Parts: sequence; structure tokens; C-alpha cells
Amino acid sequence: MAGDQLQVLNALDVAKTQWYHFTAIVIAGMGFFTDAYDLFCISLVTKLLGRIYYFDPSSASPGTLPPNVAAAVNGVAFCGTLTGQLFFGWLGDKLGRKKVYGMTLMLMVICSVASGLSFGHTAKGVVATLCFFRFWLGFGIGGDYPLSATIMSEYANKKTRGAFIAAVFAMQGFGILAGGIVAIVVSAAFKNHFDAPTYAVDPAGSTVPEADYIWRIILMLGAAPAALTYYWRMKMPETARYTALVAKNAKQAAADMSKVLQVEILEEQEKVEQLTMKEANSFGLFSREFARRHGVHLVGTTTTWFLLDIAFYSQNLFQKDIFSAIGWIPKAATMNAIEEVFRIARAQTLIALCGTVPGYWFTVAFIDTMGRFAIQLMGFFFMTVFMLGLAIPYHHWTTSGNHIGFVVMYGFTFFFANFGPNSTTFIVPAEIFPARLRSTCHGISAAAGKAGAIVGAFGFLYAAQSRDPTKRDKGYPAGIGVRNALFVLAASNLVGLIFTFLVPESKGKSLEEMSGENEEEQDTSSPAPYGRTVPV
Repeated sequence: MAGDQLQVLNALDVAKTQWYHFTAIVIAGMGFFTDAYDLFCISLVTKLLGRIYYFDPSSASPGTLPPNVAAAVNGVAFCGTLTGQLFFGWLGDKLGRKKVYGMTLMLMVICSVASGLSFGHTAKGVVATLCFFRFWLGFGIGGDYPLSATIMSEYANKKTRGAFIAAVFAMQGFGILAGGIVAIVVSAAFKNHFDAPTYAVDPAGSTVPEADYIWRIILMLGAAPAALTYYWRMKMPETARYTALVAKNAKQAAADMSKVLQVEILEEQEKVEQLTMKEANSFGLFSREFARRHGVHLVGTTTTWFLLDIAFYSQNLFQKDIFSAIGWIPKAATMNAIEEVFRIARAQTLIALCGTVPGYWFTVAFIDTMGRFAIQLMGFFFMTVFMLGLAIPYHHWTTSGNHIGFVVMYGFTFFFANFGPNSTTFIVPAEIFPARLRSTCHGISAAAGKAGAIVGAFGFLYAAQSRDPTKRDKGYPAGIGVRNALFVLAASNLVGLIFTFLVPESKGKSLEEMSGENEEEQDTSSPAPYGRTVPV
């Protein structure tokens, strides 16, 4: 099998860690930084949007977004992301990774700015415009998932490939953190400049007209990091695996990688023709051969990502509701609008700093020694344990003096999500499928994840509502309460742990070894040996 490997691909597999690896991580990672900032910053400003656009002077509590509006504002970007993952994943295999990469970035920049400029004469008009632009923002973000993962996996060497892809994904943690810090800085600046009374003292005066600029500034600043990396994305050469194995241009692949690796590489056009003519390199996505070779793997990557994102996005988007429920954030009526943004941002930044960001980098450090399978299994297990640790003694955590313990446990669920399935579900689909279907299959897996995020975003919003009408958000029907919602999320994690056994271990293997693209013709009648799901 090694004899069948193209020299250009072998050179990438055995290359020592070089400057171009770090350049690729930064270029791809800044896209993920922007993705996370844009997707999660909305949760920082939804309560402010409620106060500004749904103020009711007769109410004893500040205005809140009606249930359908809150669900749309929180979830519409995920609908766009899901669509974008499927579309740009497929397009990345048809046109090439590089061509499509620039499109997604420009869409993100334009729609980030447009989201902050949402206009309308009525509350409904502003929210509708915001949702329109956030859908297309999500569409661009969706393309970044399969393309960033595929590009990084195809550039990396096989020894440290997991760490490189994980490092790209880890920029998501910094994006979440940056969103919180930006919200703190912007709200603190406005708070110092506009001294407003609390809602209980003066309902109308508690939300100054200038507060409308806060959410717009926070959303628009998401365009900055993406715009800064556009030039460098366009300068990256197409990956050698796409150029050689899909476009079948051995000369271009050798020329591009000779520049990148700074070594002489032979062009092997004849060998490329032979490789791409093999049955192992000719079946399509909907063929029986694909189902036989990779069907179980695709089921594994889609189900685990779907189940993980139900819990992960429920936790992330509704931290503010959970923190309010346990009393870590004061009651809305005791704050003015700007103070509330500041308190929510501070709480979410603390969780990101202590739980979210470290988890990503633990994955970077250990993935190529522990392996993908072990980390994913461990992550799902501890997420289940900590969710149950929050849910079973929930009444203990909500009593005065125990809030810090709740926040610590909650932080651990984030730590093991990121030092666990949130990272591995992103990495594995970029390693185990053939080059001509890699971006498509990653897009399908990621889209399944976003379907889970949509379930989390829409479902948790309703499910977490209390059965007690006095504790329920205005306009919502009775839910199962935060405690029972946490039990549901724990069950989701447990099922994810079971489905992890369908996902193969790719540690230390080349991409062609995992996908079976180098297999001899006579071997194709029997199942590929790389379908083993558990490392031995």
C-alpha cells in the first residue's frame, strides 16, 4: 500500500511541523473564531432586544422577546448554518476547497455588518431584518466547517494531524471568549456614560435610547477578524489531495507542495491516472460500495455530532437563563438594560475562560497520544456525570450560598464537551472519508450536528420553562423546568457515548489509509480493515 502512495502525499504525511502548518492553523482558525463569535454573541443581547423592542409599561418586569421571536432570533443562524454545511461541503468537493473558501468568508463579513444595521419602523420589522441577515450569516458560517476541517486535514502530517485540526477548532473557544469580552467592554463604556435607574424605579428610563447601539456594535464587530484574514485565504494554494486525487493534476499538486514544503517533488501523472481509475476511487456517495465501506462511519459521525450539539448549544445559548434561575444573575427588575448586558456577559465570559477554552486546548495537547475514540468516549461520559450532578441535587444548587458550586459543575460540563466530543466530532469526519467525498461527508456530519443545535435552541427554550406560572417567562407555556431539562441533556450525552462505538480510530494513519483509496484492486471485494471502530 505504501508503494501506491503518491510522492506528494507521502511528503505531506511525513513532513516535520513547519511554519506553513501554523500559518494554515491561523488562517483557518480565524474563520472559526468568527463563526463562534457570530453564533454565540446573540445570546448576550437577546434580553436587551426584549427590553428595547417589547417594552410593556404596565408590566412589573422588563420586556422580553415573545417565545416565537426568541426561538427565531436564537435559532435562525443555525438553520442557515445547516444549509451552508450541506451546500458548501458539496461545492468544496466539486470546485475545490480554495475557490469556495473565499466565498464563505465574504458572506460572513457582509452579513455580520448587515445584522448590526437591521432596520425597521416596528419591532417586528427590526427582528425580521435581523433574522434575515443572521440566516445568511449562518449560511456562510456553515461553509467554514467542512472546508476548514478538510483543508487542515489535507495539509497536515499524519503524526500531528489531530492536534492541527483541533487547534483550528479551538479558535471557537477564543471566539466565544471574545464575544463576552467585547460585550463587557461595550456595555461598561455605555454604563459609565449613561447612568440609568433600575427597572423597578423607572421602567421607561431604565432602557436609555442609546442602548440600541450596544447590540448593533457587538454583532458588527464579528466582521473584523474574518475581513482581516480574507487576503491570506486567497493566497493559500489548493490542497495537494484535491489537486491530485480529485482534479487529477499531478503537475500542479507537485508544484504547489514543492513551494510549501520547500523540497523537490516529482510529478506522477501516470500514477495519478492509475490511482483514480481504481474501483476504490470511483464509487459515489449514494452507491452500495460507499454504504459498505463508509456507511457505518457516516452514521457514527452524524449521530454523535447530533446528540452532542443538543446538549452543547442548549448550554451555551441559555446560560443566562440558567444563571438567572439559580440566582447568579440578579432579577431583571433590579437592573437597568445596560447593567443586565454587562452581568450576562461577565457570567458567560467566566465560564468560557474557566471551562470552555481550556477544554479545547487539552484536546490539542492529547489527541495524538490518547486518540480520538478515547477522548470522545471520556467526554460523553463525564458530560453525563456532571449533568446528573447538576440535575439530581438541583434544589440544593438553587439555594442561597450554593451558586458557586453549581457554576463550577456547569463549567466542568463545558470542559469535557470541549476536551471530548465537541472537538472530536469535528476532527474525525475530515479524516476517514475519500478525498472526492471528504468535504461533502464532513458537511453532512456537521449538518446533523446543527440539526441537534436547532433542537437544543428551540427545544430547551420551551422545555426549561417552569411549571409554576410565577416563575415562567412571559408568553411561554409550561415546560418541564430546568432540572428535568438537564436530565434530558444527560440522556442525550449517554446515547452519544453508545454511538461513539461506530466511529473509527484514525490516530497515526494517513488519510488514504483510513479511506482505503490506496487499496489494491483485489482487496475491494472484502471490507476495508480500517472500519474497525474501537482501537486495539
